Amino acid sequence: MRVTLRLQLDCPPDAAWEAVHSPAVFRAVSGPLTRAASLEPGGFPERWADEEHRVRLTLLGVVPMGSQLIRLSDETVALPGGSVERVVHDRGGPLSGGMRVVRRWHHRMAVRDDGRGRTAFHDTLDIGAGILTPVAWIGFWVFWQLRARQLRRLAPGWARRFAA
Repeated sequence: MRVTLRLQLDCPPDAAWEAVHSPAVFRAVSGPLTRAASLEPGGFPERWADEEHRVRLTLLGVVPMGSQLIRLSDETVALPGGSVERVVHDRGGPLSGGMRVVRRWHHRMAVRDDGRGRTAFHDTLDIGAGILTPVAWIGFWVFWQLRARQLRRLAPGWARRFAA
């Protein structure tokens, strides 16, 4: 099943692109419901590239949810009219704990210019959890709505934070 957000973010596309590669932004948009801690030696990097990273997730910082693999890769897609869309794919997924019920995971975050210097952001999660997929979908749908609120709240500061 699929959970999708289509948002206009109040920041330039280059800033949004850097934000989706930021572990700090990942943690900020996951909260306050979910907290993530790095399981890698040295902790979170400053910026994710095409790599794998293991995290431990907790609900409200207290209830263990398990661990998850974040496996990122970038893609640039040519759109009609000569514009481009940059897409980050996360094909990792749950490794342990209660989230392990999710067996299929593909998270895509697409960034493009909206024609006014702001960002058209398309955030899609495809999951599969067998017969529990509808239950998992409800949980992720709620999480995605909270995530949207955080994305909108944080985006105006990204131009300054991720300036070249």
